[in-house]
Amino acid sequence: MDRLATPMSRRALMALVMVAALTACGKKGPPKPPEGERVTYPRTYPTR
Repeated sequence: MDRLATPMSRRALMALVMVAALTACGKKGPPKPPEGERVTYPRTYPTR
Protein backbone atom coordinates (compact mmCIF):
# COMPACT_ATOMS: atom_id res chain seq x y z
CA MET A 1 0.00 0.00 0.00
CA ASP A 2 2.91 2.37 0.66
CA ARG A 3 4.14 1.90 -2.88
CA LEU A 4 0.89 3.30 -4.25
CA ALA A 5 0.87 6.27 -1.91
CA THR A 6 4.11 7.79 -3.21
CA PRO A 7 3.23 7.88 -6.94
CA MET A 8 -0.31 9.04 -6.11
CA SER A 9 0.97 11.89 -3.96
CA ARG A 10 3.42 12.89 -6.69
CA ARG A 11 0.61 12.98 -9.24
CA ALA A 12 -1.57 15.01 -6.90
CA LEU A 13 1.26 17.45 -6.27
CA MET A 14 1.97 17.81 -10.00
CA ALA A 15 -1.72 18.40 -10.70
CA LEU A 16 -1.84 21.06 -8.01
CA VAL A 17 1.23 22.80 -9.43
CA MET A 18 -0.23 22.73 -12.95
CA VAL A 19 -3.56 24.14 -11.81
CA ALA A 20 -1.82 26.90 -9.85
CA ALA A 21 0.28 27.80 -12.89
CA LEU A 22 -2.74 27.99 -15.15
CA THR A 23 -4.76 30.15 -12.78
CA ALA A 24 -1.87 32.56 -12.32
CA CYS A 25 -1.80 33.59 -15.99
CA GLY A 26 -5.32 35.04 -16.20
CA LYS A 27 -5.95 38.70 -16.88
CA LYS A 28 -7.29 40.90 -14.11
CA GLY A 29 -9.75 43.05 -16.02
CA PRO A 30 -10.50 44.94 -19.20
CA PRO A 31 -7.51 46.78 -20.70
CA LYS A 32 -7.32 50.47 -19.89
CA PRO A 33 -5.08 53.12 -21.44
CA PRO A 34 -2.41 54.74 -19.25
CA GLU A 35 -3.29 57.91 -17.37
CA GLY A 36 -3.49 60.91 -19.69
CA GLU A 37 -3.69 58.84 -22.89
CA ARG A 38 -6.75 58.84 -25.09
CA VAL A 39 -8.53 55.70 -26.24
CA THR A 40 -7.59 54.82 -29.83
CA TYR A 41 -9.52 51.59 -30.20
CA PRO A 42 -11.71 50.52 -31.89
CA ARG A 43 -10.25 52.18 -34.95
CA THR A 44 -11.93 52.64 -38.29
CA TYR A 45 -9.68 51.62 -41.14
CA PRO A 46 -9.99 53.11 -44.61
CA THR A 47 -11.69 50.93 -47.20
CA ARG A 48 -10.88 50.96 -50.89
